[in-house]
Amino acid sequence: MTDRLSQIRRSANMSAVRGKDTKSEMIVRRLVHGMGYRYRLHCKELPGSPDLVFRSRRKAIFVHGCFWHQHKGCRRAGKPQSNAGFWTVKLDGNAARDAEQLKALKKKGWRVLVIWECEIKNNDELRTRLRRFLG
Repeated sequence: MTDRLSQIRRSANMSAVRGKDTKSEMIVRRLVHGMGYRYRLHCKELPGSPDLVFRSRRKAIFVHGCFWHQHKGCRRAGKPQSNAGFWTVKLDGNAARDAEQLKALKKKGWRVLVIWECEIKNNDELRTRLRRFLG
């Protein structure tokens, strides 16, 4: 299947994708703040610059997009068919880098929670997971 967009338009679309302050991340941040927890954002001195950092608890949360971080078993994690070689290297590299960063954080004594984009729709379940992780 070929791409419906021109190469220039596809490039413009992909370069507009945010790395920080995504819609999913903002939902999680509002929920955590509403639960009474305070956090720091994107701490660069920690491996992977976690999205939310709770220093006193030594806990970190990553909010991952299913496509960009290749959520196993998720329908959103498919790889594009056009320019497949590029996307395979790019997306597999993202997943490998994520695994290394999680391992490095755990080795430093941090507990880590990964929240996937597809898990955000169920607020009650997400709130329970966050309370269990942070409590």
